[in-house]
Amino acid sequence: MKDFRRPPQEEVDRINRVQRERFDQSYRLFEPPLPEGVPERLAQIVAAPCIRQGESVLDVGAGTGILIPLIKNYRPGRVIACDLSKAMLEQLETNYSGVETIQADVRDLTLGDAIIDVVFINACYPNIADKAGAFTNIARMLKPAGRMVVSHPLGKAFVETLKRGAPYPLDDFPSKSDATNLFNPYGFKVKAYVDEPELYILTLMKLN
Repeated sequence: MKDFRRPPQEEVDRINRVQRERFDQSYRLFEPPLPEGVPERLAQIVAAPCIRQGESVLDVGAGTGILIPLIKNYRPGRVIACDLSKAMLEQLETNYSGVETIQADVRDLTLGDAIIDVVFINACYPNIADKAGAFTNIARMLKPAGRMVVSHPLGKAFVETLKRGAPYPLDDFPSKSDATNLFNPYGFKVKAYVDEPELYILTLMKLN
């Protein structure tokens, strides 16, 4: 894979609408308790970008806030949660205080240029309909040397099980070589790569 396909706007709108409706209805399924081993793997994911005290963190596809308490352990200065689902974000606000929530596709976020230090895309990379638009916008919002983590606490193979019943396309997580080809045009360098049966972590750094 050499680049991200840019889908027609109508397709993006359809995929986002179906996802929004589906997750508005099923948000309770994403609440704890979590499967055995997942909390420990989530801790590994949040540790990957080495969040420093006072940094700004954007959680894309935040859902009901599964990463939020782990992120807060690093004492960030600002935490922003973005999700397509209003119900997900309302539950996140009930669960956790001190988090800014924005209901939007990440490609449409209007945060300022170079104001974010760390971006998490956990368990939602396959769901992003317009990846070219999403990563163009994320690169704009990230500071130089900002970090982005693309991850899943159940690994790449889990996406295959989701594909069977999904009413929208789900992309596979990239291999290390594909990640270099895909993200280099957006100014990212692969810093670390973990691909285990039940854990995927791609850590990238913005070069400038």
